[in-house]
Amino acid sequence: MKSDGATRYGAMRWLLTSACLVWMTGMVLAQVPAAAPKTYVAQPAPPPLSIPDAPKPVSAKAWLLMDEPTGKVLAGENIDMRLEPASITKVMTSYVIAAELKAGRIKPNDKVLMSENAWRTGGAATEGSYSGFEVNKTADLTEMVKGMVVQSGNDAAIALAEHTAGSEAAFATLMNDYAKRLGLKNSNFMNAHGLTAEGHYSTAHDLALLGRALIRDFPVEYSYNRIREFTVGPITQRNRNLLLWRDESVDGIKTGHHSGAGYCLLSSAKRGDQRLISVVMHAAGEEERAVDSLALLNWGFRFHETHRLYQSDVAIATHKVWKGKTDTVKLGLEEPLLVSTPRGRYTELKPLMDVPKTLVAPIKGGQKIGTVRVMLDGKLVIEAPLVAVEGVVEAGFFKRLWHEFLMWWESV
Repeated sequence: MKSDGATRYGAMRWLLTSACLVWMTGMVLAQVPAAAPKTYVAQPAPPPLSIPDAPKPVSAKAWLLMDEPTGKVLAGENIDMRLEPASITKVMTSYVIAAELKAGRIKPNDKVLMSENAWRTGGAATEGSYSGFEVNKTADLTEMVKGMVVQSGNDAAIALAEHTAGSEAAFATLMNDYAKRLGLKNSNFMNAHGLTAEGHYSTAHDLALLGRALIRDFPVEYSYNRIREFTVGPITQRNRNLLLWRDESVDGIKTGHHSGAGYCLLSSAKRGDQRLISVVMHAAGEEERAVDSLALLNWGFRFHETHRLYQSDVAIATHKVWKGKTDTVKLGLEEPLLVSTPRGRYTELKPLMDVPKTLVAPIKGGQKIGTVRVMLDGKLVIEAPLVAVEGVVEAGFFKRLWHEFLMWWESV
Protein backbone atom coordinates (compact mmCIF):
# COMPACT_ATOMS: atom_id res chain seq x y z
CA MET A 1 0.00 0.00 0.00
CA LYS A 2 1.40 3.41 -1.15
CA SER A 3 2.02 6.14 1.38
CA ASP A 4 0.26 9.49 1.20
CA GLY A 5 3.52 11.10 0.05
CA ALA A 6 3.83 8.74 -2.90
CA THR A 7 0.25 9.39 -3.89
CA ARG A 8 0.72 13.13 -3.85
CA TYR A 9 3.96 12.78 -5.87
CA GLY A 10 2.15 10.75 -8.54
CA ALA A 11 -0.64 13.29 -8.77
CA MET A 12 1.85 16.11 -9.20
CA ARG A 13 3.63 14.25 -12.01
CA TRP A 14 0.33 13.73 -13.81
CA LEU A 15 -0.64 17.39 -13.54
CA LEU A 16 2.77 18.58 -14.77
CA THR A 17 2.72 16.16 -17.69
CA SER A 18 -0.80 17.27 -18.67
CA ALA A 19 0.17 20.93 -18.49
CA CYS A 20 3.20 20.33 -20.70
CA LEU A 21 1.10 18.51 -23.28
CA VAL A 22 -1.45 21.34 -23.37
CA TRP A 23 1.33 23.93 -23.75
CA MET A 24 3.04 21.98 -26.54
CA THR A 25 -0.25 21.48 -28.36
CA GLY A 26 -0.96 25.22 -28.19
CA MET A 27 2.50 26.01 -29.57
CA VAL A 28 1.95 23.65 -32.49
CA LEU A 29 -1.47 25.06 -33.27
CA ALA A 30 -0.10 28.59 -33.04
CA GLN A 31 2.26 27.77 -35.93
CA VAL A 32 -0.66 26.73 -38.20
CA PRO A 33 -1.84 29.79 -40.14
CA ALA A 34 -5.50 30.65 -39.78
CA ALA A 35 -7.67 30.16 -42.83
CA ALA A 36 -7.84 33.33 -44.91
CA PRO A 37 -11.23 35.05 -44.72
CA LYS A 38 -13.38 34.72 -47.82
CA THR A 39 -13.41 37.78 -50.00
CA TYR A 40 -16.72 38.74 -51.59
CA VAL A 41 -16.56 40.93 -54.67
CA ALA A 42 -19.61 43.12 -55.15
CA GLN A 43 -21.26 42.36 -58.46
CA PRO A 44 -22.36 45.32 -60.57
CA ALA A 45 -26.10 45.88 -60.76
CA PRO A 46 -27.60 44.46 -63.94
CA PRO A 47 -28.46 47.09 -66.54
CA PRO A 48 -32.15 48.10 -66.61
CA LEU A 49 -34.31 46.15 -69.00
CA SER A 50 -35.09 47.96 -72.19
CA ILE A 51 -38.71 48.90 -72.78
CA PRO A 52 -40.16 47.47 -75.98
CA ASP A 53 -41.87 49.82 -78.39
CA ALA A 54 -45.54 50.49 -77.74
CA PRO A 55 -47.93 48.31 -79.77
CA LYS A 56 -48.69 50.48 -82.78
CA PRO A 57 -52.37 50.57 -83.78
CA VAL A 58 -53.07 48.81 -87.05
CA SER A 59 -54.58 51.57 -89.16
CA ALA A 60 -55.16 54.66 -86.98
CA LYS A 61 -53.92 57.93 -88.44
CA ALA A 62 -52.98 59.23 -84.99
CA TRP A 63 -52.67 57.66 -81.54
CA LEU A 64 -51.29 58.44 -78.10
CA LEU A 65 -50.81 57.05 -74.61
CA MET A 66 -50.59 59.51 -71.70
CA ASP A 67 -49.82 59.19 -68.01
CA GLU A 68 -52.84 60.97 -66.53
CA PRO A 69 -51.38 62.31 -63.25
CA THR A 70 -48.37 63.94 -64.91
CA GLY A 71 -49.66 64.55 -68.45
CA LYS A 72 -46.52 62.88 -69.80
CA VAL A 73 -46.88 61.34 -73.27
CA LEU A 74 -45.54 57.80 -73.00
CA ALA A 75 -45.93 56.94 -76.68
CA GLY A 76 -47.68 58.24 -79.75
CA GLU A 77 -47.68 59.02 -83.43
CA ASN A 78 -48.99 62.10 -85.25
CA ILE A 79 -50.23 63.37 -81.90
CA ASP A 80 -50.65 66.96 -83.15
CA MET A 81 -52.27 66.10 -86.49
CA ARG A 82 -55.59 67.92 -86.86
CA LEU A 83 -58.37 65.41 -87.50
CA GLU A 84 -62.12 65.19 -87.11
CA PRO A 85 -62.85 63.95 -83.57
CA ALA A 86 -66.42 62.77 -84.32
CA SER A 87 -68.44 62.17 -81.13
CA ILE A 88 -65.41 62.58 -78.87
CA THR A 89 -66.46 66.22 -79.32
CA LYS A 90 -69.10 65.45 -76.68
CA VAL A 91 -66.34 65.27 -74.04
CA MET A 92 -65.79 68.99 -74.65
CA THR A 93 -69.56 69.50 -74.44
CA SER A 94 -69.60 67.59 -71.13
CA TYR A 95 -66.77 69.74 -69.79
CA VAL A 96 -68.54 72.99 -70.67
CA ILE A 97 -71.81 71.79 -69.12
CA ALA A 98 -69.99 70.75 -65.93
CA ALA A 99 -68.15 74.07 -65.73
CA GLU A 100 -71.37 76.04 -66.21
CA LEU A 101 -73.05 73.93 -63.52
CA LYS A 102 -70.21 74.69 -61.12
CA ALA A 103 -70.51 78.39 -61.90
CA GLY A 104 -74.23 78.23 -61.06
CA ARG A 105 -75.40 79.44 -64.45
CA ILE A 106 -77.39 76.23 -65.01
CA LYS A 107 -78.80 73.69 -62.53
CA PRO A 108 -78.82 69.85 -62.48
CA ASN A 109 -82.62 69.76 -62.35
CA ASP A 110 -83.14 72.33 -65.10
CA LYS A 111 -85.79 71.23 -67.58
CA VAL A 112 -84.06 70.91 -70.95
CA LEU A 113 -86.25 71.05 -74.04
CA MET A 114 -85.70 68.62 -76.88
CA SER A 115 -86.36 71.24 -79.53
CA GLU A 116 -87.49 70.45 -83.01
CA ASN A 117 -84.13 71.70 -84.28
CA ALA A 118 -82.25 69.34 -81.96
CA TRP A 119 -84.53 66.44 -82.87
CA ARG A 120 -84.31 67.02 -86.64
CA THR A 121 -80.57 67.68 -86.69
CA GLY A 122 -79.49 64.92 -84.34
CA GLY A 123 -82.50 62.70 -83.73
CA ALA A 124 -83.71 59.31 -84.89
CA ALA A 125 -84.34 60.50 -88.45
CA THR A 126 -80.60 61.13 -88.96
CA GLU A 127 -77.82 58.62 -89.60
CA GLY A 128 -76.09 59.55 -86.35
CA SER A 129 -76.65 58.27 -82.84
CA TYR A 130 -79.56 59.68 -80.85
CA SER A 131 -80.78 59.65 -77.25
CA GLY A 132 -84.50 58.96 -77.69
CA PHE A 133 -85.89 61.92 -75.76
CA GLU A 134 -89.22 63.01 -77.29
CA VAL A 135 -89.40 66.12 -79.42
CA ASN A 136 -90.89 69.26 -77.83
CA LYS A 137 -90.74 67.67 -74.38
CA THR A 138 -88.35 68.32 -71.51
CA ALA A 139 -86.08 66.21 -69.34
CA ASP A 140 -83.86 66.98 -66.36
CA LEU A 141 -80.49 68.33 -67.40
CA THR A 142 -78.59 65.50 -65.70
CA GLU A 143 -80.66 62.89 -67.55
CA MET A 144 -80.05 64.69 -70.84
CA VAL A 145 -76.31 64.71 -70.14
CA LYS A 146 -76.35 60.94 -69.54
CA GLY A 147 -78.28 60.48 -72.79
CA MET A 148 -75.51 62.38 -74.58
CA VAL A 149 -72.64 60.59 -72.83
CA VAL A 150 -73.86 56.98 -72.70
CA GLN A 151 -75.96 56.84 -75.85
CA SER A 152 -73.85 59.41 -77.69
CA GLY A 153 -77.05 61.28 -78.51
CA ASN A 154 -76.46 64.05 -81.02
CA ASP A 155 -79.95 65.35 -80.30
CA ALA A 156 -79.17 65.57 -76.57
CA ALA A 157 -75.92 67.46 -77.27
CA ILE A 158 -77.77 70.06 -79.36
CA ALA A 159 -80.57 70.42 -76.78
CA LEU A 160 -78.02 70.94 -74.00
CA ALA A 161 -76.14 73.50 -76.09
CA GLU A 162 -79.33 75.45 -76.77
CA HIS A 163 -80.30 75.37 -73.10
CA THR A 164 -76.87 76.49 -71.89
CA ALA A 165 -76.03 79.21 -74.41
CA GLY A 166 -79.22 79.94 -76.37
CA SER A 167 -77.99 78.40 -79.60
CA GLU A 168 -75.53 75.77 -80.72
CA ALA A 169 -73.38 78.42 -82.41
CA ALA A 170 -73.13 80.40 -79.16
CA PHE A 171 -72.32 77.20 -77.29
CA ALA A 172 -69.49 76.46 -79.75
CA THR A 173 -67.98 79.81 -78.78
CA LEU A 174 -68.05 78.66 -75.15
CA MET A 175 -66.43 75.37 -76.16
CA ASN A 176 -63.54 77.17 -77.81
CA ASP A 177 -63.12 79.57 -74.88
CA TYR A 178 -62.84 76.66 -72.45
CA ALA A 179 -60.54 74.81 -74.87
CA LYS A 180 -58.11 77.74 -74.77
CA ARG A 181 -58.18 77.75 -70.97
CA LEU A 182 -57.28 74.06 -70.99
CA GLY A 183 -54.36 74.60 -73.35
CA LEU A 184 -55.88 72.79 -76.32
CA LYS A 185 -53.74 74.49 -78.95
CA ASN A 186 -54.85 72.53 -82.01
CA SER A 187 -58.60 72.25 -81.53
CA ASN A 188 -61.55 74.18 -82.88
CA PHE A 189 -65.18 73.26 -82.32
CA MET A 190 -68.06 74.25 -84.58
CA ASN A 191 -70.80 72.20 -82.94
CA ALA A 192 -71.63 70.26 -79.77
CA HIS A 193 -71.99 66.78 -81.27
CA GLY A 194 -69.08 66.18 -83.66
CA LEU A 195 -70.74 65.66 -87.02
CA THR A 196 -68.66 66.91 -89.95
CA ALA A 197 -68.36 70.70 -90.18
CA GLU A 198 -65.75 72.87 -91.84
CA GLY A 199 -63.21 74.04 -89.28
CA HIS A 200 -64.17 71.38 -86.72
CA TYR A 201 -61.04 69.52 -85.64
CA SER A 202 -58.85 68.33 -82.78
CA THR A 203 -55.76 66.19 -82.18
CA ALA A 204 -54.87 63.07 -80.23
CA HIS A 205 -52.81 65.18 -77.81
CA ASP A 206 -55.56 67.74 -77.25
CA LEU A 207 -58.18 65.04 -76.71
CA ALA A 208 -55.98 63.34 -74.12
CA LEU A 209 -55.55 66.68 -72.32
CA LEU A 210 -59.32 67.21 -72.49
CA GLY A 211 -60.01 63.79 -70.99
CA ARG A 212 -57.45 64.48 -68.28
CA ALA A 213 -59.15 67.80 -67.46
CA LEU A 214 -62.59 66.18 -67.17
CA ILE A 215 -61.20 63.48 -64.84
CA ARG A 216 -59.41 66.06 -62.68
CA ASP A 217 -61.94 68.88 -62.58
CA PHE A 218 -65.32 67.13 -62.67
CA PRO A 219 -65.11 63.56 -61.34
CA VAL A 220 -68.89 63.22 -60.91
CA GLU A 221 -69.62 64.18 -64.51
CA TYR A 222 -66.72 61.97 -65.62
CA SER A 223 -68.28 58.99 -63.84
CA TYR A 224 -71.22 59.01 -66.29
CA ASN A 225 -68.81 57.67 -68.91
CA ARG A 226 -68.62 54.27 -67.21
CA ILE A 227 -72.39 53.68 -67.34
CA ARG A 228 -72.84 50.65 -69.59
CA GLU A 229 -76.41 51.26 -70.69
CA PHE A 230 -79.08 53.93 -70.34
CA THR A 231 -82.85 53.89 -70.84
CA VAL A 232 -84.98 56.69 -72.24
CA GLY A 233 -88.66 55.81 -72.41
CA PRO A 234 -88.98 52.33 -73.90
CA ILE A 235 -85.51 52.40 -75.49
CA THR A 236 -82.40 51.02 -73.75
CA GLN A 237 -79.09 51.60 -75.48
CA ARG A 238 -75.64 50.27 -74.65
CA ASN A 239 -72.52 52.36 -74.26
CA ARG A 240 -70.49 51.95 -77.46
CA ASN A 241 -67.18 51.71 -75.58
CA LEU A 242 -66.48 47.97 -75.81
CA LEU A 243 -63.66 48.22 -73.25
CA LEU A 244 -66.20 48.75 -70.46
CA TRP A 245 -67.10 45.07 -70.85
CA ARG A 246 -63.58 43.77 -71.43
CA ASP A 247 -61.51 45.34 -68.66
CA GLU A 248 -62.80 46.33 -65.22
CA SER A 249 -60.11 49.00 -64.88
CA VAL A 250 -61.52 50.96 -67.84
CA ASP A 251 -64.03 53.64 -66.78
CA GLY A 252 -64.30 55.84 -69.89
CA ILE A 253 -64.20 57.87 -71.89
CA LYS A 254 -65.88 58.28 -75.30
CA THR A 255 -66.20 56.70 -78.72
CA GLY A 256 -66.59 58.52 -82.01
CA HIS A 257 -67.52 57.50 -85.54
CA HIS A 258 -68.72 58.86 -88.83
CA SER A 259 -67.63 58.46 -92.42
CA GLY A 260 -65.22 61.40 -92.31
CA ALA A 261 -63.58 60.43 -89.02
CA GLY A 262 -63.48 56.65 -89.13
CA TYR A 263 -63.55 54.97 -85.73
CA CYS A 264 -62.13 56.90 -82.78
CA LEU A 265 -61.78 56.09 -79.08
CA LEU A 266 -60.65 58.18 -76.12
CA SER A 267 -60.25 55.76 -73.22
CA SER A 268 -58.95 55.74 -69.67
CA ALA A 269 -58.19 53.05 -67.11
CA LYS A 270 -57.05 53.06 -63.49
CA ARG A 271 -55.12 50.21 -61.88
CA GLY A 272 -54.13 50.81 -58.29
CA ASP A 273 -52.94 54.42 -58.03
CA GLN A 274 -51.96 54.62 -61.68
CA ARG A 275 -54.22 56.02 -64.40
CA LEU A 276 -53.53 56.11 -68.14
CA ILE A 277 -55.32 57.73 -71.07
CA SER A 278 -55.21 56.41 -74.64
CA VAL A 279 -56.41 57.96 -77.88
CA VAL A 280 -56.94 56.18 -81.19
CA MET A 281 -58.17 58.31 -84.11
CA HIS A 282 -59.43 57.34 -87.57
CA ALA A 283 -59.11 53.57 -87.19
CA ALA A 284 -60.70 51.20 -89.70
CA GLY A 285 -63.26 49.52 -87.45
CA GLU A 286 -65.03 49.37 -84.09
CA GLU A 287 -63.29 46.18 -82.96
CA GLU A 288 -59.92 47.43 -84.12
CA ARG A 289 -60.11 50.67 -82.12
CA ALA A 290 -61.01 48.69 -78.99
CA VAL A 291 -58.23 46.12 -79.41
CA ASP A 292 -55.61 48.76 -80.20
CA SER A 293 -56.64 50.93 -77.25
CA LEU A 294 -56.50 48.06 -74.75
CA ALA A 295 -53.11 46.99 -76.08
CA LEU A 296 -51.76 50.49 -75.46
CA LEU A 297 -53.18 50.59 -71.94
CA ASN A 298 -51.76 47.16 -71.07
CA TRP A 299 -48.33 48.16 -72.40
CA GLY A 300 -48.37 51.35 -70.36
CA PHE A 301 -49.30 49.64 -67.10
CA ARG A 302 -46.71 46.91 -67.68
CA PHE A 303 -43.70 49.10 -68.42
CA HIS A 304 -44.36 52.39 -66.63
CA GLU A 305 -45.22 53.50 -63.11
CA THR A 306 -46.27 56.75 -61.45
CA HIS A 307 -45.13 57.96 -58.02
CA ARG A 308 -45.77 60.95 -55.78
CA LEU A 309 -42.25 62.20 -55.18
CA TYR A 310 -43.17 65.14 -52.92
CA GLN A 311 -46.32 66.35 -51.19
CA SER A 312 -47.48 69.94 -51.49
CA ASP A 313 -47.11 72.54 -48.71
CA VAL A 314 -44.54 70.37 -46.91
CA ALA A 315 -40.93 71.46 -46.43
CA ILE A 316 -38.55 69.43 -48.57
CA ALA A 317 -35.52 71.67 -48.00
CA THR A 318 -34.33 74.69 -45.98
CA HIS A 319 -32.13 77.57 -47.06
CA LYS A 320 -30.22 80.31 -45.23
CA VAL A 321 -31.88 83.74 -45.12
CA TRP A 322 -30.16 87.04 -44.38
CA LYS A 323 -31.74 89.93 -42.46
CA GLY A 324 -34.74 87.90 -41.29
CA LYS A 325 -36.20 87.27 -37.85
CA THR A 326 -35.53 83.61 -38.58
CA ASP A 327 -32.30 82.53 -40.25
CA THR A 328 -33.77 79.92 -42.60
CA VAL A 329 -36.73 79.54 -44.94
CA LYS A 330 -38.59 76.29 -45.55
CA LEU A 331 -38.94 75.39 -49.22
CA GLY A 332 -41.67 73.21 -50.71
CA LEU A 333 -44.06 72.82 -53.64
CA GLU A 334 -47.42 74.38 -54.41
CA GLU A 335 -48.73 71.10 -55.84
CA PRO A 336 -47.75 67.46 -55.32
CA LEU A 337 -44.88 66.46 -57.60
CA LEU A 338 -45.80 63.31 -59.52
CA VAL A 339 -43.31 61.51 -61.73
CA SER A 340 -43.71 58.80 -64.34
CA THR A 341 -40.75 56.47 -64.83
CA PRO A 342 -39.95 53.18 -66.51
CA ARG A 343 -41.10 50.47 -64.12
CA GLY A 344 -38.50 49.56 -61.51
CA ARG A 345 -36.39 52.72 -61.86
CA TYR A 346 -38.08 55.05 -59.40
CA THR A 347 -35.27 54.67 -56.84
CA GLU A 348 -32.74 55.91 -59.43
CA LEU A 349 -34.33 59.37 -59.66
CA LYS A 350 -32.05 62.23 -58.60
CA PRO A 351 -33.72 65.44 -57.38
CA LEU A 352 -31.65 68.61 -57.72
CA MET A 353 -32.47 71.91 -55.99
CA ASP A 354 -31.60 75.11 -57.83
CA VAL A 355 -31.82 77.99 -55.33
CA PRO A 356 -30.07 81.40 -55.35
CA LYS A 357 -27.03 81.48 -53.09
CA THR A 358 -28.19 84.60 -51.28
CA LEU A 359 -31.76 85.08 -50.00
CA VAL A 360 -32.68 88.26 -48.17
CA ALA A 361 -35.79 88.85 -46.06
CA PRO A 362 -38.59 89.74 -46.31
CA ILE A 363 -39.89 86.62 -48.08
CA LYS A 364 -43.60 86.02 -48.58
CA GLY A 365 -45.27 82.65 -48.07
CA GLY A 366 -45.78 81.06 -51.49
CA GLN A 367 -43.07 83.21 -53.08
CA LYS A 368 -41.12 81.39 -55.78
CA ILE A 369 -37.56 80.83 -54.60
CA GLY A 370 -36.03 78.31 -57.00
CA THR A 371 -36.61 75.12 -58.94
CA VAL A 372 -36.47 71.40 -58.21
CA ARG A 373 -35.37 69.28 -61.14
CA VAL A 374 -35.73 65.50 -61.19
CA MET A 375 -33.18 63.64 -63.30
CA LEU A 376 -32.83 60.08 -64.58
CA ASP A 377 -29.77 58.94 -66.53
CA GLY A 378 -28.68 62.57 -66.70
CA LYS A 379 -31.90 63.63 -68.44
CA LEU A 380 -34.61 65.89 -67.08
CA VAL A 381 -37.77 63.99 -66.11
CA ILE A 382 -39.76 66.85 -64.60
CA GLU A 383 -39.22 70.19 -62.92
CA ALA A 384 -41.34 72.34 -60.62
CA PRO A 385 -40.98 75.69 -58.85
CA LEU A 386 -39.79 75.74 -55.24
CA VAL A 387 -41.73 78.16 -53.06
CA ALA A 388 -41.49 79.41 -49.51
CA VAL A 389 -43.75 77.25 -47.33
CA GLU A 390 -43.83 80.03 -44.73
CA GLY A 391 -42.89 83.67 -44.96
CA VAL A 392 -39.85 85.23 -43.29
CA VAL A 393 -40.33 88.75 -41.92
CA GLU A 394 -37.57 91.31 -41.85
CA ALA A 395 -35.42 91.47 -38.72
CA GLY A 396 -34.81 94.54 -36.56
CA PHE A 397 -32.35 97.31 -37.41
CA PHE A 398 -29.27 95.97 -35.59
CA LYS A 399 -29.59 92.41 -36.95
CA ARG A 400 -30.03 93.76 -40.48
CA LEU A 401 -26.93 95.94 -40.00
CA TRP A 402 -24.92 93.01 -38.66
CA HIS A 403 -26.01 90.76 -41.54
CA GLU A 404 -25.12 93.50 -44.01
CA PHE A 405 -21.59 93.45 -42.62
CA LEU A 406 -21.41 89.63 -42.72
CA MET A 407 -22.66 89.55 -46.31
CA TRP A 408 -19.96 92.06 -47.27
CA TRP A 409 -17.31 90.08 -45.40
CA GLU A 410 -18.24 86.86 -47.19
CA SER A 411 -18.17 88.58 -50.57
CA VAL A 412 -14.60 89.92 -50.25
